[in-house]
Amino acid sequence: MSGDGEAAPARRLLVVADSDSYAKWGAALAGRVAGAWASEVVLLASPVLPSARQLDAALAGSGFAPAEVRTLELDALLARLAADPPDAVLLALRGPLVRVVAGRIAGLPNRPVLVSGFPGLTIPAEPKAIVYRELVDLVVLHSRRELREFAANARALGVAMRFGLATLPFLAAVPPSAWVGPERNELLFAVQAKVPAGFEERVRLLGMLARAARAHPDHHVVLKVRARPGEAQTHAEEFDLGELLADPPPELLALTGGGLPPNLVVRDGPMSGHLESAAALVTVSSTAVLEAIAVGVPVLLLEDFGIGPKQINTVFEGSGLFGDAAELAAGRWRQPDPGWLDDNYFHGEQHDDWEDELDRLVAARERGPLPVPRRRHNLVGGALRRAYERKRMLGDYDRTPAGAAAMLVALPARWLLRRARRLRAVVTRSAPYAPRGA
Repeated sequence: MSGDGEAAPARRLLVVADSDSYAKWGAALAGRVAGAWASEVVLLASPVLPSARQLDAALAGSGFAPAEVRTLELDALLARLAADPPDAVLLALRGPLVRVVAGRIAGLPNRPVLVSGFPGLTIPAEPKAIVYRELVDLVVLHSRRELREFAANARALGVAMRFGLATLPFLAAVPPSAWVGPERNELLFAVQAKVPAGFEERVRLLGMLARAARAHPDHHVVLKVRARPGEAQTHAEEFDLGELLADPPPELLALTGGGLPPNLVVRDGPMSGHLESAAALVTVSSTAVLEAIAVGVPVLLLEDFGIGPKQINTVFEGSGLFGDAAELAAGRWRQPDPGWLDDNYFHGEQHDDWEDELDRLVAARERGPLPVPRRRHNLVGGALRRAYERKRMLGDYDRTPAGAAAMLVALPARWLLRRARRLRAVVTRSAPYAPRGA
């Protein structure tokens, strides 16, 4: 991507994405450096490929057109990189797939600089996120707090990893005071595929939204979904909220008096478009909270399902955004605490340094080939393990005999391991208490 009539930038960046959320992040991040880099986006063929509709929504506002985005299988991607390597590759991929792809690119002659990162909330920082990305040269993070936690994990794991700070690229570039939209008649609920997780909790959540819809008859309570039935997502959604509304189970009808209010609706499309008409954004946990804050839309984070790592909402502790279902029905929205903002995603673009870090790495590559990174973690199993990792992430797009053989070996072994762990947990819980030193 480069401006019409302008000389193409000397440096080239290839964004490799898999799911809709990573495509959104990768394209938006590349769009932020369009003046200095000639960028291209490709999709890596995997089971979570976005549909044409999802891709259109993911690329909205990034400067990239869906028609320009090609889908490549891994071998085709590697052949292209070997024949004509760009200066840098942004691996906008799920963590386990970063490990697979980075491991293959790292051994190419004159390999490009490898960059990775995350499309949303990553607090609390998980050590496995470092392990999955230990072969890349630069990890892009989006808050001061993320920098601290990921750096601590890298030190604990003995991984010498370089980090760069970047404002989340799809946050609006305009100040909230400049945001002008149509009549704000939507109460927008941002769906998160993983939370709340269970069927009963999801039904309970829909009951809360139904009560809010009845309490606000002049608004649409919009269940904003990322995927329609049959479309893939970065994270699997076991009990699809949109489907539960379309075909309400008896448990939901019992909560709502036998019927659903007509102003409780399901919609998809780019989040930015919905925020233009949102009176408030409600969620249990979602990066959409940050998008809403950026444009001055008030927020309510539902605390009814708990606050903790499983709910992916500990990052919002101290934000002042939590409230419960009663406050949702009453329309009592929240504005964020300024102190929380500075440490969490709103540090100010003047403090971003990821482009400088990337420039230094590219300059090092121009002086001579970059070193081949060495994998330090999860080495048991050797080539068979690597074949399994590739097959697990690429699914039917991996047609190697080694991948098929690895699955035949690994699946029974993983089943036995999980059974042993469950048995050990049961024995531990049932063992009588013995005082220390007895």
